[in-house]
Amino acid sequence: MLTIIDRYILKKYLSTFAVMLALFAPIGIIIDVSEKVNKMIENKIPLTEILIYYYHFTIYFMNLLFPIFLFLSVIWFTSKLANNTEIIAILSSGISFTRFLRPYIIGASIISVFVLLMGFFIVPKASEGFNNFRYTYLRSDGKQAMRGDNTDVYRQISNDEFIYVNSFNTETKTAYNFSYEKFKKDKLEYKISASRIQWNPKTKNYTMYDFVKRTVGELGDKIEKADKKDAKYSFDLEDLTPVVYIAETLTLGELNRFIEKEKTRGSSNVNVYMVVLYKKYSIPVSAFILTIIAVAVSAMKRRGGMGLSLAIGIGLAFAFVFFDKIFGTLAEKSTFPPFLAVWFPNIVFGILAIFLLRNAKR
Repeated sequence: MLTIIDRYILKKYLSTFAVMLALFAPIGIIIDVSEKVNKMIENKIPLTEILIYYYHFTIYFMNLLFPIFLFLSVIWFTSKLANNTEIIAILSSGISFTRFLRPYIIGASIISVFVLLMGFFIVPKASEGFNNFRYTYLRSDGKQAMRGDNTDVYRQISNDEFIYVNSFNTETKTAYNFSYEKFKKDKLEYKISASRIQWNPKTKNYTMYDFVKRTVGELGDKIEKADKKDAKYSFDLEDLTPVVYIAETLTLGELNRFIEKEKTRGSSNVNVYMVVLYKKYSIPVSAFILTIIAVAVSAMKRRGGMGLSLAIGIGLAFAFVFFDKIFGTLAEKSTFPPFLAVWFPNIVFGILAIFLLRNAKR
């Protein structure tokens, strides 16, 4: 049962975190608008599209920087408690430091469950809307979506089939600079290319524009051309999208099925998908670790006041983000195990939390 002190600290925990989000969300939006306003005006983007984008941006941005906001909010209000000698009074009443941590752990549990569910169901849709807008309006000239950098997709869809697209628009379900290669016993049997290929949901087939098919023959190649051609292929629409882009937009169940399908195909990009999957679990767990570190750092009354605690907190928060980004990229670009890469920051900072907690108890 929660005591008055528990309710008091828990209320401070949740309200300060909510205020921190409410303060930084507009700042993030203002910075993003200042960077993209020229493109928005140039491409004449409708106001409704912009409003929907910033709704998705807010969810995406908050989820991305959630550990920093949580960490700083805990340090902020705990430092205030320490400076007001409230923590000394609580501990002097006979409450142990471990018991003092209970409302913090309860608060971390509430936020972790919330972030976990958000990551499973809500954040993927926000990520899809966020990326759709960026690739449709901001990385190209208007509606020529995803003609920007790092959008090339090259995949092996079976033992003898390969596809390539330069870019993909999820709204129109259109890929650009498409090519399909079919091999037979390690020799190219034929190659199909098109300036763009569009998925037709009603007929469940693809329409290719500026179609060219080159069939390799012993005495000479046979070339077939058409301005427009419909065809059915064995690959899915998701196979045409950029690797991280598609992984971020799938809910938990969809992502698990997608990873299994990619494993059976022998995809070289499985590590990238696994990093996205493991982060859905590791980020909520970081709430507990960062909460304990924040309390241990800020519970002591310091001569430098709140400023010193915040300085230490900001340094630790950015160190956590640095480790998270470095090891995530390492897993995506190398053979480093994705599970270890994603959980390594939590392991390192978990050990740091235990060390700091022991010192704080003294």
